[in-house]
Amino acid sequence: MITDEEMEMLLYDILEIYGYDFNDYAKASFKRRLNRLITLDRFPSFAEFRFRLKDDKEYFNRFIEQITVNVTEMFRDPDFYQTLRKEVLPILSTYPFIRIWHAGCSTGEEVFSMAIILKEANLLHKSILYATDINAKVVTQASTGVFNMMHMKQYTENYNLSGGIHDFSQYYTAGNNKVIFDQSFKNHMVFSTHNLVAESSFNEFQLIVCRNVLIYFEKDLQAKVFNLFDESLERLGFLALGNKESIRLSPANAKFKQVGTEKIWRKMI
Repeated sequence: MITDEEMEMLLYDILEIYGYDFNDYAKASFKRRLNRLITLDRFPSFAEFRFRLKDDKEYFNRFIEQITVNVTEMFRDPDFYQTLRKEVLPILSTYPFIRIWHAGCSTGEEVFSMAIILKEANLLHKSILYATDINAKVVTQASTGVFNMMHMKQYTENYNLSGGIHDFSQYYTAGNNKVIFDQSFKNHMVFSTHNLVAESSFNEFQLIVCRNVLIYFEKDLQAKVFNLFDESLERLGFLALGNKESIRLSPANAKFKQVGTEKIWRKMI
């Protein structure tokens, strides 16, 4: 098992060599994932793991793939999407053009969910969805719009509970245990890697969606990311978080007002 001292050494190496700062990630969760990777790849010692990570850029890419958490589903938390449909999209409809940022997009399920509700609100034609993640592999996967057939029953149920108005299957074609979502959705999507910790704002948005990412960050890092979102949101824009996340303890909280009971805030200042 990796010690706290060894983990600190590794964090310093990663920052110095690759520029990725994991120092304010939740330590217990980060250590569990490090130990899992060391066991998975059968390193006989921490020293050998550290050397491989420092010396092999390709292995560092695997490290990023394994250390970041990619748990997602389409229309996750249907009540959240109900609120988007009823409280947020009618306001966004008044804009001539809508820019939405999915920060920490993982494998893309929530990006395609957003595209569907925008289409059903007749807003997709004037929208662009920016989907970013620190993990290049999941960004590539997200950009395909291809998902496993085994999840479609749950996704269909989520869609219906979220207020879906059509037969969900009309949005995809199925074959070989995979489903391919309507590829025209991708005309309104931009996929890219982005590091919330180290990189700056790249546009101004009316809606930022970052769900179940900040739970893995310590308080100081959360505050830094909230500041980034504040800089990236135009006045009266919306910030949507996961159901275990909140902006309330952040210095940016004074600028925001919660929308209903869901974890959605509107920037008032």
